[in-house]
Amino acid sequence: MVGGDLLVEARRRAGISQAELSRRSGVPPSLIGRYERYEVTPSLERLRSLIRAAGFELSMRLARVDPSNHDQVLIERELRRTPAERLRRGLMAGRQFGALTARPRSVRA
Repeated sequence: MVGGDLLVEARRRAGISQAELSRRSGVPPSLIGRYERYEVTPSLERLRSLIRAAGFELSMRLARVDPSNHDQVLIERELRRTPAERLRRGLMAGRQFGALTARPRSVRA
């Protein structure tokens, strides 16, 4: 899971709207929506504060990766997502790729 997924999951589990999360956290609802749509990536601290405002704690741990089944783990993780989540992530990746390959616009003097 990445930032937007974690944020949506925390809101759903808490049963609150973006507007309610905004009220609790002080973060504008438009920015929360942008995080959830992968238009903007929240910092780790911002993500933690939003998840805390939803009533949860974000915890992390390091785990060794078994390279022999790495691809299988990624496939299984992707299959657990809903079609809408897979589409949203694909669109986000496309936007990020487009930003990397876009040519800068020429500036007129």
